[in-house]
Amino acid sequence: MREHVDTEEDGAERDAEDDTREGEGDLDGEDEVDEDNEGEEEDDGEPSRRKRARINTEGDSRATGSSPKVEKRKQTLPRDVDGFIPGSIVRIQLENFLTYDWVEFRPGPYLNMIFGPNGTGKSSIACAICIGLNFPLSLLNRAHEITAYVKNDKESGYVEIELKGAKGQKNLVIRRMLSKKTKGNSFTVNGKAASGKEVSARMAELNVQVSNLCTFLPQDRVAEFARMTPQQLLRETQRAAGNENLTSWHDTLISAGKELKQVQERINADREQLKTMEERNANLERDVRRYEERRALEKKIELLEFIVPIKEYYEARERYRVIKPKQREALRNLRQLQKRHKPYLDMDKALEQELKERERQREERKKAAKRKFALMSAKWEENEKLESQAEDIKNKLDSLKKGEKERLASIKKLEKSIADAEQRLANPPETESLEDLNRQLKELAQQNNATRQRQQELQEQQRANVEKSSRCKQEIDQINRNLQQLDSQSHQKLEALKRFDADCGEVVEWLRKNRHRFRMEVFEPAVLCVTVPNKAFVDAVESCFGGTQLRTFVAQCEEDYQLLNRVCVDTPEAIGRKARINTWFKARDENRLQPPPVPREELQQLGFDGYAIDFIDCPEGLKWFLCSDVRLHRTAIAINPNAVDPNRAMDMAARAGGATYVLGRVINQVTRSRYGKRLPQNTTRELQNAKLLTAAAVDPQIKRNLQMRLDEARDRLRMVEEEEKELGEVDKQIHAEHKAYKEAHDSITARKQAVITEQRKLQTLQLRVDEQKKKLEKLQNAPPIDVERNQHKQALLTLAHQRVQIVRDYVGLMRSAIKEQEKATRAGLEYVQVCANKAALEALCKEQMEEIKEVEAAALKIHAEYKALKEDSKRKLEISRAKFAEVSDDAKEEFNNMEARGEIEAKSADEWEAELQQRREELELNTNTNGNVIDQYNKRKAEIETLSGTIEDHEKRILRIEQSIKTARDNWQPELEKLVNSIGQKFSAAFDRIGCAGEIRIREDEDYEKWAIDIMVKFRDHEKLQLLTGERQSGGERSLTTILYLMSLTEEARAPFSLVDEINQGMDQRAERAVHNSLVEVTCKPDSGQYFLITPKLLPDLAYHERMRILCVNNGEWLPEERGLGNMMGLIDRAVRARQNRANAVS
Repeated sequence: MREHVDTEEDGAERDAEDDTREGEGDLDGEDEVDEDNEGEEEDDGEPSRRKRARINTEGDSRATGSSPKVEKRKQTLPRDVDGFIPGSIVRIQLENFLTYDWVEFRPGPYLNMIFGPNGTGKSSIACAICIGLNFPLSLLNRAHEITAYVKNDKESGYVEIELKGAKGQKNLVIRRMLSKKTKGNSFTVNGKAASGKEVSARMAELNVQVSNLCTFLPQDRVAEFARMTPQQLLRETQRAAGNENLTSWHDTLISAGKELKQVQERINADREQLKTMEERNANLERDVRRYEERRALEKKIELLEFIVPIKEYYEARERYRVIKPKQREALRNLRQLQKRHKPYLDMDKALEQELKERERQREERKKAAKRKFALMSAKWEENEKLESQAEDIKNKLDSLKKGEKERLASIKKLEKSIADAEQRLANPPETESLEDLNRQLKELAQQNNATRQRQQELQEQQRANVEKSSRCKQEIDQINRNLQQLDSQSHQKLEALKRFDADCGEVVEWLRKNRHRFRMEVFEPAVLCVTVPNKAFVDAVESCFGGTQLRTFVAQCEEDYQLLNRVCVDTPEAIGRKARINTWFKARDENRLQPPPVPREELQQLGFDGYAIDFIDCPEGLKWFLCSDVRLHRTAIAINPNAVDPNRAMDMAARAGGATYVLGRVINQVTRSRYGKRLPQNTTRELQNAKLLTAAAVDPQIKRNLQMRLDEARDRLRMVEEEEKELGEVDKQIHAEHKAYKEAHDSITARKQAVITEQRKLQTLQLRVDEQKKKLEKLQNAPPIDVERNQHKQALLTLAHQRVQIVRDYVGLMRSAIKEQEKATRAGLEYVQVCANKAALEALCKEQMEEIKEVEAAALKIHAEYKALKEDSKRKLEISRAKFAEVSDDAKEEFNNMEARGEIEAKSADEWEAELQQRREELELNTNTNGNVIDQYNKRKAEIETLSGTIEDHEKRILRIEQSIKTARDNWQPELEKLVNSIGQKFSAAFDRIGCAGEIRIREDEDYEKWAIDIMVKFRDHEKLQLLTGERQSGGERSLTTILYLMSLTEEARAPFSLVDEINQGMDQRAERAVHNSLVEVTCKPDSGQYFLITPKLLPDLAYHERMRILCVNNGEWLPEERGLGNMMGLIDRAVRARQNRANAVS
């Protein structure tokens, strides 16, 4: 089977065009063109290495240093002599592509209507245009693999498209080779190999926009046009029509708007952080001043501690210098006096030496005599000891007689006791049998074992019962707590806060457990402790808070503020990590609080309900934060916006220097400009629904489930209690049985114990008899008394001999002692004689000796004072040197300056010491401040300066961005409105012609990315204009709207060709006819571009224009294989000629 496309032109015309086309070469142009900047001219040099400014005055990116004029696109609309404009499709040739074996056709430069039965390959032409010009397959919404477009029974194929070249240049012939085996493919441009990027660059140069739904709408994407968002429609319309800079201006506005929003958010966060940091540093300033005063005192004390020892050394050195000549003079006088009285002194020294020698001899004699006396005492003590031993032996001899009498008496007593015991052992008392008693106990124990087993089983059952009861009670308590928590708004809010801000929630729980650590109450975040009783005001009140203010912890004193920051923010002490929370403290001063804009009476006269502070419940101490930081006392609220005159409200806020007020669902923030006449400015935003100050809703299903679990737990508890009663009755029965067993067991045990006691008594008696017999035998076998008596006498004789020898030694020592005593007496008399001689000499030289002693005492006194002063001076010198090594260089420099000025000499050491003590007392009164506070203050101060600079840079950047936005918008918005108004007029007129209504509107927004084009349509008289969507209108209505919009866009289009596929499906005949006629009128104007309309059917008697071209797709199994045969126009011509010939023949 072969397919052919026949046109109204004959074969000769095509042959002429083929001859014209022979020898065409490649088009000159850039290899790569950025699709986003298509047609934009570049300056000389490499663009990739040239810096680019953010924006120019037209809103486009441009090279730094280039001229500010808007760079023009290459003009693609000038029409050539053949009627085609650059980029139009001149010829399409397909081989083995989808349903085609081979086909070639030539569209016209204006409207081309392609029609034929379904399945003949009409939509394949749209696919061929997209694929052949290297646009993405995703634009077709068909197969996603390039191999799927090769005919099923073929291995390879190609798509060849000839585009009209720029005026004066050759046409552009692009061929894309397709293969069934591989996804890879190749391109040729004018017969030369080329890359896909080069083909895309040529398409951008010719402004071909196959990717734009406004210019290329395949069959499978017709519904997508209606589903396009209004924002996408605006973007695509800008690309397809109007000023060529619209898209770049819009991109500039979007990017600059996003950048402006980011910078504004960043600067707001920085300002909030700056405010917090400044408040924290303001709270630390007093500590910083105290610290600086303390540091000054410490430096002064360091200097004084250096001055005092130096001054003490100077004074000690001066005293030493004064006493040194006095000491030398005293020693010199003493030596002269000693020299003058030397003979007397020598004699006195000799007598003194002799006196010491006599004293030594006397002492030696005394010691010798004492040693003899000590030996005599030792002998005497030895004799006394022997005498005591002799007395002991004599006493033992006396006691031998008495012991013999006692031995005989003991023998008689033991014999009688043994006889009595043997008599009792021979006649024991009668007792019960232990075997019988043990058998009775065993039988009783066997009976009790069963009872014990039952008791153990009962105890196990009771323990299990207690555990079940405990579990049931715990479950009931837990469910009750859960129900209470569900009903507790505070708990719900805390749980919601923990999900949103885990650090803040955990710090709240820690604070509730550690309130005793703070001097005053530290308020939890406003989201927990602030409520709005009247829910009508909750949205307005919550909108007054910033994002962080609802999660800010508020302290009432600086001590609590520092403690909270230290344990929660600066250290992980509180929650195990450093928390990222917001804290606030400011000393309460009502005078510094800015008053409300107007009194409440005047506010109500204006129609307001009151200030935001009037509609909340919170702790009294928290209101200082709400007024000072959140400014709830300056935010007026009116639930009914109609009750307030906006102009009067604006005037009220302006007179107050700026304020915030809420009218219905709109928040108004009035400020005064900082420049020029300081005119008031009003910023409005939509009120959002409250999320944080409203109590979290309780899920009824959760509550029902908890109640069901509670009922089930209570039923289980009742069953457990009934089981407990039954087990109690069994326990009483077992206790009764155990009591009876115990009574019987105790009775038998008592009888058994009586038998055992009696048996033990008899055994004890037998042991006593055996012991007494052994003792009796020992007494009877004792040795005779004479032997012991002779032993004692022999010991007395030995002691007597020893005492005699001791007496002899004592007498010898006594005689030696007498001799030594005589020698000592003689030495004593000699010592006394020398003393008398010395005393006589001293009496003769008494006056000379007293003079020497007096001078010597004075010299010794001065010498001692001299040595003391010398040592004191040395010690203080060492102290001064040590202090000099320790002291700082600044203190040394200050000391040198003071010494040069004479300040050191002006005061004594005591005065300097007094000043030092005074400074130390002042230092003690100055509370020590942690040095970390100063580091923190200085660090934060530097951060504040850096952050202030950053904020200033951001503000300058905002001004630049706002200026660039204004410039771009001034260019973009008028051009956009001009384009949309032109399209809208044509669109409305087209709808009027078919008896319906339609409008095109621009939807503006603060976010330029959300600017949109809304297509409003009405197909029935009783309806209102409604937005075109992919769901609201029917398929025919969407198709009609789509084609009318595309027709309205055609006159403004910049693309060289446009295409729509089966857009008329679903239309009624009236609408289809009207659309067709309008389409012919619009697309066949002399300045219209190339247009393709693909449709499977046409109504009869439609409007026709000589510039339009009809392309009919013939499909069938019996088409001739030879190319060129079966030309429909040729067949028609031959049929007409044959008919004319027959008519002529008849005539």
